[in-house]
Order: sequence, then structure tokens, then C-alpha cells
Amino acid sequence: MKHGFIKVAAATPKITVADTGANLSEILRLHKKAEELGVKLLVFPELSLTGATCGDLFLSEVLTDSAEKALGEFLTKTKNSDTISIIGFPLVVNDKIYNSAAICQKGQILGVFSKKNLRSKAEYRYFSEYSEKTGMAKLCGQYVPLFGNEQILCCEDMKNFRFCVEIGDDLISPVPLSAHCAVGGALIVANPCASYDTVGSEEYRRMSVLSHSARCVCGYILSGAGAGESTTDHVYGGHSIIAECGNLLAEALPFSHSELTVSEIDVSRLSAERKRSWKSNTETAESIEDYSFDCDITDTSLTRRIDPHPFIPKDSAELARRCETVLSIQAEGLAQRIIKAYAKKCVIGISGGLDSCLALLASVRAMDILCRPHTDIVCVTMPCFGTTTRTRSNAEVLCEELGCQLNQIDITSAVRQHFSDIGHDESNKNVVYENSQARERTQIIMDIANMENGLVVGTGDLSELALGWATYNGDHMSMYGVNADVPKTLVRKIVSHCADDAEKNGRQRLADVLRDIVDTPVSPELLPADESGNISQKTEDLVGPYEIHDFYIYYTLRFGYSPDKLYRLAKIAFAGVYDDETLKKWLISFLRRFFSQQFKRSCLPDGPKVGSVGLSPRGDWCCPSDASAAEWLKIAEKL
Repeated sequence: MKHGFIKVAAATPKITVADTGANLSEILRLHKKAEELGVKLLVFPELSLTGATCGDLFLSEVLTDSAEKALGEFLTKTKNSDTISIIGFPLVVNDKIYNSAAICQKGQILGVFSKKNLRSKAEYRYFSEYSEKTGMAKLCGQYVPLFGNEQILCCEDMKNFRFCVEIGDDLISPVPLSAHCAVGGALIVANPCASYDTVGSEEYRRMSVLSHSARCVCGYILSGAGAGESTTDHVYGGHSIIAECGNLLAEALPFSHSELTVSEIDVSRLSAERKRSWKSNTETAESIEDYSFDCDITDTSLTRRIDPHPFIPKDSAELARRCETVLSIQAEGLAQRIIKAYAKKCVIGISGGLDSCLALLASVRAMDILCRPHTDIVCVTMPCFGTTTRTRSNAEVLCEELGCQLNQIDITSAVRQHFSDIGHDESNKNVVYENSQARERTQIIMDIANMENGLVVGTGDLSELALGWATYNGDHMSMYGVNADVPKTLVRKIVSHCADDAEKNGRQRLADVLRDIVDTPVSPELLPADESGNISQKTEDLVGPYEIHDFYIYYTLRFGYSPDKLYRLAKIAFAGVYDDETLKKWLISFLRRFFSQQFKRSCLPDGPKVGSVGLSPRGDWCCPSDASAAEWLKIAEKL
């Protein structure tokens, strides 16, 4: 439960229809198994104590009385268990039978939820719809609340552990009751379900759970009835699903005979997402009633996958679609800016590196949208002290293959004159030595843009902006920053995608140069090359691996994770790739740079938003430049 992770499980016991003793034994067995795994919230299927297919036997007091007795035995045998178990059973109150679920913990019934939407004739034959306000009933020797339509159970020891229950087809009603509870604060929905399987039911069930969890920004646990249910007319496959905000965390496919489907729902992540995107609904929230429970706070072991590259889809087809989408957004945004600025040319400082390559590819697409020749793109390569033959050659080949203008302006003499003017010793290769080159390059492309009645297309990416890895009023400035919302790890994938596309279209030379650009070490090339003429100034040696920083950037900006949670997840995501000390070192570096370099982000040029994470001061990241990192660093340095 530490860091907001609640270990949850959907259990599918083997049912013996109408034999509550046998079913209790199965439920206790799976409860013990789940408890050993550290499960805090365990959901059994609908009517799991009796079986959901008892038919007219539900009308027999023998069955309903034995179900209550079995529930009482479960409470006795789990009185020392902190695990919350949700168990389906038929509840009899005032001569009415309700399809219900008991919430059990530490030998107590915290409350009972009953099904609200009966859909089939069979259900109406036996059960009544429970539409009352919260009442009380005596059950298993305890007076327990019978929950009405909108109740939430809240953990006193962990403020974000808040859940509600809906049963079976309540999910697919026009307005699921859990939606009201979600608006009222529930972050997890538990659904004891008994839905039979037919052709297409698996896909529909999965779609319903994923879409509901996305719309309600919640975790969802659906536990499906399986083996042992009567097959007189239908077959039950035991389909169970655990989802979080539209993402599938774990699933037991129909007829897989899985007993436990286990994962962890991150309630702090869900809470952060709601803080970002939801506005309060006072009218709905006021009708919600909260019921408290206690739960021991433990350090949950994680089984869910922690993606080391959150900006990059794992599926190759999805990755290709994302690359195309990002390029299209960049190109459409730039094309619109060209029109509105009455620009005749786009001017790009081309280095032979990744970022300027992506900016050029986006500019080419923008010209295609506007039906203008690629010669309206003016690329300027500006070699100086650190420029290598490899990057210069790649820049030349790239511009030639894309049909753009290429101007070469050697800035060495200009920079040396500047050193002389300000009295800087060229042998002192400090920040003045480096930034003078960056600012000279920016001055040149800005002036060329004026000469051409054009606009300067910026090349800096999201990762560089987060780390402040840009020369203020140097490469920091442009007239439209097409890459400003694209992280470095994704920049690399987009250029690789374009290389694959070029190869498919028979443009092997273009594909080869794009791939060599991808393989070139990331560098501003502001320090002289080594004795072999290779790049000596490698960015990732100085600020750290971009894949680590992109991981920290995503979870910091998207969900506001604390440094200790970032570190914990990074250790899992990068296990076997980076050791703990390396991850801690670059986490501290990231926090220091991120806070101290905010002043550069407070005056960023316009640029198109492409994803859910951004740093534009006009709507994505609003932060004072004088904010202190002390509280964050205090946590990180103690790790």
C-alpha cells in the first residue's frame, strides 16, 4: 500500500451449485492464497457462496439459511485477516431476496451491497431490486449496514484507498451507479460478476471495463464466475479483469481456469489524474455517504509492469501510428504558423543531430501540406570548434535527399572575434566558450530568417527543456518550436520510423543517413573533437541517460510522483540495466536541474502540443522560476 499501490485480486473458485459448504471451502482456500500474496482487496464472483445458477432453489430457505451460515463461518475463520473480501450471496430481508455482496474484514461485515439493475427474467423470478436508502439488518449475528445506491468505503489509514461495489450487469446499465460513486470519490470499483460466455462476450466485457475505468478515472476489478456453475443453458468461463484508467493490468481469459488474477492499482496516480482533469460535482458528491475501515499499511510488492519507456508504445504498429500522429501534429502546426506569419521560408540550424533532423522532417511535411517546394526550407550548417566530419556529412546528405537549400557558414572567425571583444581566453573552455557558439548560431539563423522573410524553426525537445539543456537566448529561442513537446526517446523513434518509411519507398540513401543520425551520440558539439575526430562532448555523459530522465519527466509531470516513488519504480523498470546508485544520482540531478532551470521554460516560444506531458508555460506547466527543490531533494538524498 506504500506509494499508493493497493494489491487487489479477482478470485474464481470452482463452484458446486447449491453446496455452500463446498463453496466456502473453496473461498477460504483462495482467501488464504491471496492473503499470502499480500492482497488487500479480494473480489469473489456474484453469488459465489451458493453458485449463480441455483434457479428456483434461491426460493428455498434451506439454501439462503445455509449461505448465511457459511458467511458466518467465513467471518470466524478470517477474523485475524486484514484482507477485505467481497463475497456474493443471497440476502433475505423482509421476505425479499437480494443478489448481494458482503464486504468482510477481520471477522466483521463492513456492509452489504445489493444489485440494483436486474436484467433477465430469471433474475426477476428470484430477486428484488434494492433501491432503498441505507438501512440496517441483522446478519451472521451482527447489525450491518445495507448500502443503498451511493456508498463508498474509505480507509482511515490511507486517504486514497476508497472503493465501492457494483454487481454484475450494474456495469452495463445506461448510467452505472459506480459512476456516481467515482464522482463522489471512489477510486476503485469492485464488481462480483456472473456473466456467461458466448461469441463476442469476452470483447464486450473487456471493452466495458476498460472504457468505464477510463471515463471514471478509476481502478476496476471484475471477478467472473467460472467452472462449476450449471451448464444447463449457459457456460461460464471465469473471465476476470483488473483495469486502471483504461489500461489493462491483468486478465484471466475465459476458460483459462485461473484461480486468482492479481495486480496492483495505483490509487495515488488515479487521484493525481483527477486533480488534473476533474471539476467537482457538488450535487452528486453531497449524496455520497462514506463508511470508514481500518487497514494496515504495508509495502506492497509489485507485479504490474513498470514501463521504462513510458513515451514509447511497446507494440510496433501502435508505435508507428504514434510517430505518424506526432509528425502530423508538428507539420500541421508549423504549416498554420507559416500561413499566419506570411513566411516565405523556414530556416533551420541543421547540425546532423537528432533534434534538427526531426525539425527538418516536420518542416518538409509542412511544405507538402502547403503544396510548396522543399527549397522553401533553408538549412544552415554552422561548423565551429567541435563540429565533426560525421555530423557535417550527415547534414549535407540529409538536405540533399530532402531537396532543401543548404547554406554553410563557418562561425569560427566570428566566435573568435567575439572572444576578443569580451576578453575571453579561447583556451578556457568554460560555459562562455560553449554558449558563445550557440548564441552566434542563433543570431545567424535569425538574421537569415529576416533576410528571407522567413521564420526560424526551433529544434529543442521536451527532455532538453526539462533539464534546462539549452543556451538561454541561444538554441533556447526560435519562432516556432516544433519539437518542444517531444521527448528525446521518442525523437529517436520518430526518426527511425522515417528511415523505415524511406526504405520502403526505395530511398535507401535517405534511410541510411537517417539511421546514422539515430546512431550518432547526442552532442551539442561545442567542445573540440578528440584526436580521432570523433565527438568528445556527449550529452548523456554530462546530464545522464535520456531514457532515465524521460522516465522521471513522465511520472513527475503526469502524476506528480514523489522522489521516493520515482526511485522505487525506476529500480523495477531499469533492473539489470542501471544500478541503484546510478538511478539515484540522476534522480537528484534531474530534480536540481528541473527546478533551477524553470526560468528558461517561462519564456518558451510557441510550439504544438503532441502528448499528455508538456512544459509550455501557457497551459502545460505553470511554475514560478523561484520555486525551491529543497523538499524534493530532501527525500531523494535520503534514499
